[in-house]
Amino acid sequence: MKRSLGWFCVAISLVTGAAHAADRPNIIFILADDLGTGDVSCYGADNRKTPHIDQLAARGMRFTHAYTAPLCGPSRACIMTGRYAFRTGATNQDRVVAWKATDETLTAAYLKSAGYATAIVGKWSQFSFDPSEAGFDDSLRFYASGRYWADPAGEDDQKVKKGLYVVNGKTVKQGKTEYLPDTMEQHLFSFIAKNRERPFYAYYSMSHVHGEIVRTPESAPNSPDLYQDNCAYMDKLVGNLVNELARQNLAEKTILIFCGDNGTAKTPSEHSTIGGRRLVGQKGTMQEGGALVPLIVYWPGVTPKGKVIDDLVDSTDYLPTLAEIAGAELPKDKIFDGRSLVPQLRGERGHPRDWIFIELARNWYVREAGWKLNEAGELFDMSGAPFTEPLVPSENQNAAAAAARLRLQAVLAKLNPAGGILDDGDGTGRHANKPSKPAKPGKTPKPGAK
Repeated sequence: MKRSLGWFCVAISLVTGAAHAADRPNIIFILADDLGTGDVSCYGADNRKTPHIDQLAARGMRFTHAYTAPLCGPSRACIMTGRYAFRTGATNQDRVVAWKATDETLTAAYLKSAGYATAIVGKWSQFSFDPSEAGFDDSLRFYASGRYWADPAGEDDQKVKKGLYVVNGKTVKQGKTEYLPDTMEQHLFSFIAKNRERPFYAYYSMSHVHGEIVRTPESAPNSPDLYQDNCAYMDKLVGNLVNELARQNLAEKTILIFCGDNGTAKTPSEHSTIGGRRLVGQKGTMQEGGALVPLIVYWPGVTPKGKVIDDLVDSTDYLPTLAEIAGAELPKDKIFDGRSLVPQLRGERGHPRDWIFIELARNWYVREAGWKLNEAGELFDMSGAPFTEPLVPSENQNAAAAAARLRLQAVLAKLNPAGGILDDGDGTGRHANKPSKPAKPGKTPKPGAK
């Protein structure tokens, strides 16, 4: 009798959750890979044309000061947990890969509990566990990053994996003429069609524009700018998604969030200029170009049309925002660092941040509108950002700089990242600490090798 009552209660809970979610919008979170603001034309990019993304911004809201951790794994960990790296240990790429599914709860699990169907389509290689363990009902994932065409299968295991992808636990060999971003798009469209009668959340983790930058199906022979070709194809895929939602009569019921996971990679960043100027820094650096990313939100009937907002946003803000939209409960006994953007999306002032926090390896900083202070106590003048961020000498007696230093020191003291989980890696944010391999016979160890 007790067991029957228990199952009855579970059934009632599931029905209640589904009913609660019935009036909630669908959510598609589009995460572009290595896409900085200098890669999107509505942000003023000189050499990149993205008309479909620009149109999304014109119909919705564009944020000018959105920030993430400057590398893929730590960035995505913040995005999907709403928690800073010193709390979760996501301080470098390898540390994220080492996570077990039970270590942290990700966005999909929270939204699923609110009655949403959930899917991940695309890049998932930062996490070693299957998406189904993280709350995703449906998945298409690939190995590594920057997956486009199949590589020839060879003896190297990594090459073999690059010729494979996984659909709901089943390994699929990529066809020789199969362009994986197109396959991902069709899988997403299928998920939308299957779940059009209930609210859904899709995490669309794109291949573009992570290297290796290769031709797209629409690249001209001997194209002089493959990077622009890839930006254009990514933009086309966003436009296709908008059209598909309209075709399925779901456009007015679906929120589209488009953002980058970190800044532009080093090589293309030289040409990802805005107004003829290069952003300072790039992917993997603690400068502005490493963390500043595009963020565009289109919520039909809710976001003010064409509004540009300069509120500070960091990547921990996405989880509480999506949870509020979906009506999902976040646990009260866990610290969340994010702040919901829902009021701003409704055109209200809300409760904008005074500062954002960025961490990678054992480096971190807190940044407000005009100033940035790092873990070494160095203060930077951000009035010329994203093109310059000069160091303010410690002996500088400027009243504004001195006041900013005190404010930001107080923020860091309260956060106390040094008292959390410290990075054990090689300092780059890419790797955990690994013992050096012994030199081969006849080889001279590199200077500094242990």
